[in-house]
Amino acid sequence: MHVKDIMNREVFSVDKDQNIQDALKIMKKHKVSKLPVINTNSEHVKELVGIMTEKDIARRLGSSRYGNLAPSHFHVSTVMTPNPVTVESTKSIGIAAKLMIENKIGGIPVVDDGEIVGILTKTDFINTCKGRSFQEIQVADRMTPDPITVGPQDRLVHARRMIFDEDIGRLPVMEDDELEGIVTAKDIAHSMISFRKVVPDKYKPARIRNLLVEDVMTQNVKTITKTASIEEVSNTMVEDNISGMPVLEDGNLAG
Repeated sequence: MHVKDIMNREVFSVDKDQNIQDALKIMKKHKVSKLPVINTNSEHVKELVGIMTEKDIARRLGSSRYGNLAPSHFHVSTVMTPNPVTVESTKSIGIAAKLMIENKIGGIPVVDDGEIVGILTKTDFINTCKGRSFQEIQVADRMTPDPITVGPQDRLVHARRMIFDEDIGRLPVMEDDELEGIVTAKDIAHSMISFRKVVPDKYKPARIRNLLVEDVMTQNVKTITKTASIEEVSNTMVEDNISGMPVLEDGNLAG
């Protein structure tokens, strides 16, 4: 099977000179977590110059380096990762998967002859599990055991730092051994945008430090059991547009 067989040919992109608020609107509208960044001023059609993810937004907007800057002052070129890893549409999905794993990325632009023709994401791989013979592989065989967690009263800046230090996309929120919610890079990105819009500049640093995980976490989280099949969990993830699920065993967080 080749990249062209499973990639998404409908590519939602953003120009490098657009505002990150515009980028987030595109992400929200099309329910995507990453956008290829193009240079429309280039003589090449759809010249790929970078890729921007919700995690990139959370990283930049939560950084002290950018101080009190309002979201309107952030251009995509400031936030994006330049020179992204790419793959050709004729390569095997095994090669693409290896590239994604080795580079710790959740999506890879598909480029043929210098032009972006699609994008391949973890969701596309998850889709290949639907309706196939993955019943014999259980969640326990593929989950990450003993996940890093945070508490609802932990500061959001602490959760943000853990996500980047540990290079993960989400943190289960636990209180008294009970799963209370989940906080993701997406939650942090959107909260930072909203916060910077409404809080006066001189109060931003102090207020950001006082934000708590419970202020932005998602409650009533979808969960899965250790004995569920990979096919079952892939169906749930695709249908509910989520890229990670806490695994419970007898009510306790297992992975």
